[in-house]
Amino acid sequence: MASLNVGSLGEYIREQRRNAQYSLRQLADAAGVSNPYLSQIERGLRKPSAEILQQIAKALRISAETLYVQAGILEERHGDAPGLRVAILADPLISERQKQALLAVYEAFLKENRESAEPAADKAAETGG
Repeated sequence: MASLNVGSLGEYIREQRRNAQYSLRQLADAAGVSNPYLSQIERGLRKPSAEILQQIAKALRISAETLYVQAGILEERHGDAPGLRVAILADPLISERQKQALLAVYEAFLKENRESAEPAADKAAETGG
C-alpha cells in the first residue's frame, strides 16, 4: 500500500469539484462533510478516511477507486494503460453504469489479446524461435 499523497489528492478533488461546477459548500453538503473539513482536504492539510473519500466520490459522481488511487490507498490496477482506467472513472460526462461497461469491454479485449498471444508464444518456444 502506498503512502497517502494528500497534497495532490486535494488538488485532484478541487479539480473534480470545479469540473462538476460545485462550490466548496455544495460539495461538502452533498458529501455529508463540513465545509471547513473539505477545505482542509483540498488544501492538503487533512488525510480523509476511505469512507470520507467514498462519500466525496459519490457526491462528485466518480468512482471511489479513482480517489483511492489518487490518495495512494490503492495501486493502479495492471501495468497496461495506467491512466485509461482513471480517466474513464473520472469522466463526469458518463454514468457509473457506462463507465463500468467501458471498463468491462476494455478488460475483455485485454483478455482476448493475452489469450491469443499465449499460443503464439508457446509455438515460438517449441520451434526455438
